Amino acid sequence: MKRSQVFSMGVLIVAALFFSAAPMAAPAWAAMPEAKIGIVFSMTGGAASYGATQKHGAQLAVDEINAAAGTKGVHIKAYFDDDASTPQQGINVFKKFINSDHVSAIIGPTLSDTAQVTDRIAQAGSVPVLGVSNTAQGITEIGNYVFRDSLTEAVVVPNTIRTAKKKFGISKVSILYGNDGAFTKAGYDAFKKALTDEKITILSEQTFAKGDRDFSPQLTEIKSQSPDAIVVSALVEEASGIVSQARQLGIPASVPIIGGNGFNSPSLIKNAGSAAEGVLIGAAWSSTASNPLNQKFVKDYAAKYGNPPDQFAAQAYAGVYIVYDAIQKAGAPFQPAKIRDALAGIKNLDSVLGKFSFTSGRDADYKPVLQEVKNGKFVVVGE
Repeated sequence: MKRSQVFSMGVLIVAALFFSAAPMAAPAWAAMPEAKIGIVFSMTGGAASYGATQKHGAQLAVDEINAAAGTKGVHIKAYFDDDASTPQQGINVFKKFINSDHVSAIIGPTLSDTAQVTDRIAQAGSVPVLGVSNTAQGITEIGNYVFRDSLTEAVVVPNTIRTAKKKFGISKVSILYGNDGAFTKAGYDAFKKALTDEKITILSEQTFAKGDRDFSPQLTEIKSQSPDAIVVSALVEEASGIVSQARQLGIPASVPIIGGNGFNSPSLIKNAGSAAEGVLIGAAWSSTASNPLNQKFVKDYAAKYGNPPDQFAAQAYAGVYIVYDAIQKAGAPFQPAKIRDALAGIKNLDSVLGKFSFTSGRDADYKPVLQEVKNGKFVVVGE
């Protein structure tokens, strides 16, 4: 071996010994424990107007939690993905979260139709999933790993109808609902039961399909019946068309349109414009709620994104904090079963939704409100 080769080898050996004995300092965050959470919303497709604000709300919560955790606490490693508003893409995302990303919990998806199939994958994989906008019946019955912080239509709608009857003297209504979606059909069922319980006469029941754009035949028939109000179960895209066309056909603003959870989006006001004035909406959250956590959230969200949050942003934001609370209580960011048990035990947690608890059936437990569109904003209607 030549002298130059011996020298070069010596240098390499010394360098190797130096770096093995004194490695470069790793960033402070690299050694901190991380909880992997999959977060999936409808960023494209028919429900994208909901998914966009959901992602913003969840991202804000993740950023706050990680900043507060500093160099010692558990951080969240969030895997965001798009379910494209379709069950099949939701299935693909859930499988990726569980089999490739190895997440300890999942938040989402946006639509109940998707949740009805994706949540079965989470249940089978023993990974807790928290729905933050799923309101149809039967979601949590899928299994003991399935939770939601979104109030069901069966909880929100009775308060909506009771308050509307009391405040606006409603005694007879016509119903219009989407007959091809789990959410819209669940809303219809809840509305019909609540109307019957309140002894409000149902003059007729009209239906439409997802993607419909012309609602004039149904609304013309409804107009001829002279109802005190029109009850609608629809997602926001169809809801906007229904509201606009109702006023265009001469159904006066004195006949309020009463909507369910699908109406809880600024897109309704944006798309329907002045026709949205006076619309009544059952809701699970209000930006005007006075609790300090909520007021801080509203302020911080608007500062970060340039627009006020809606209910879907608030429930997604709350969902991240709910899952994180369970992770901390479980003391095991990598053990989904312990996180599931901790989720089931959450009671009276301070949140932007108010004091939050899960029922024994893993559904959300807090008080709904009725809102009205006034001057282009959602305003709470007092009982």
